[in-house]
Amino acid sequence: MKKFIENDEKLSFEEVDVVTTGTCGIMSGTAAILHIGVSEPGEFKKAKAISLNGVPAFPGPCPNELLGSVDLIVYGTKQSINDPNYGGGFLFKDILEGKEINVEVESIEGKKIEATIDIEDISRGEMIGSRMAFKNYTAFTNPSGKEAKSIFSGIPMKGKLNQFSFSGCGEYNPLENDPHQEIINEGKKVLLNGSQGRILGNGTRSTAEKPNLMLSANLLEMDSEYLGGFKTGAGPEIYDTIAIPIPILNEEIFNNLFIRDNDITLPVADIHGRHLPISEISYEEVWKNTDSRPIFVKDTFDPEKNKIAKNSCPTNAINDNGTINMENCFGCGLCSILTNNKTYKMNLGTVDLDIDNEKHNIPITCRQSDRQRAKKLTSKLKDLILKEIFEL
Repeated sequence: MKKFIENDEKLSFEEVDVVTTGTCGIMSGTAAILHIGVSEPGEFKKAKAISLNGVPAFPGPCPNELLGSVDLIVYGTKQSINDPNYGGGFLFKDILEGKEINVEVESIEGKKIEATIDIEDISRGEMIGSRMAFKNYTAFTNPSGKEAKSIFSGIPMKGKLNQFSFSGCGEYNPLENDPHQEIINEGKKVLLNGSQGRILGNGTRSTAEKPNLMLSANLLEMDSEYLGGFKTGAGPEIYDTIAIPIPILNEEIFNNLFIRDNDITLPVADIHGRHLPISEISYEEVWKNTDSRPIFVKDTFDPEKNKIAKNSCPTNAINDNGTINMENCFGCGLCSILTNNKTYKMNLGTVDLDIDNEKHNIPITCRQSDRQRAKKLTSKLKDLILKEIFEL
């Protein structure tokens, strides 16, 4: 539909039945509730502490006394005690890919139990997102000379306005296309990482001006392509992908869908202040005429020089030989920045900011949202609706 609008093709209310919308990005409020078996019944009374691949989780709330199994809650942002670059988001992806997971349990009696499990050993897994699909995001830069380690950048952000990081899928975002939440509200169905789920209501920190959603879906039915860990300058985060259908029930709902990137404001804040915007642009300025993925230039590849790019890749998408695992690639662009756009070529674009009545042209150095994934899931949702697998 956005292409129709861009090409000035006429669309009427009567012609459109449903529009699928989507977004993909870091969503810190992601957790999972799991039930796993770790031993024979009677081996321990109940768990006091538990970790999966070194990622600490919270046993309970049900104690499962003497059953040899544990109910637990694990956060997508929780960092492994064994690896500072591994966290809950990477763990969820590993589970869905069928990899073996090391589980360590400490019982209330002080007994240590170790087990190796995979997805077949998880009898129930539910993802809960406490705040997802934000309608409004803030972009960040660093005006000072002091380096900032933050979850809002893939690497520590150096000062003097030479880096810029942003989130948000702009005109594809569900809540941008239904700003008054006439359709997107409690009980409605969504695709969360490819799994059919529900909107539980509005999320934490949600307001009428800046809404977000609380979502839930079966983790074990998700597609690992749409979620995973994302390394940042301040530790591991998690990204998710969401698609939501908007049935066109009246002309007001239809007219809301004509919103474009240049209509959507993107405030820019000092990464040290976060809540204090210092400038303002639109989503058109960060997405228009840019590349969705980097290109590997084999002729300029040097294994030693490339180690920084490989180790810094937020989603571990760079292989030892320099090639890119496109299934893991997020399109953040960090590899092109770290190799000066030589080994990895990608046009991320620049932004023109007016700060304190001075003009500054700043290169975009990190994206924390992925339009390519978002659009792919919206297409999948369209197919599921047409096949009557996803019922409105």
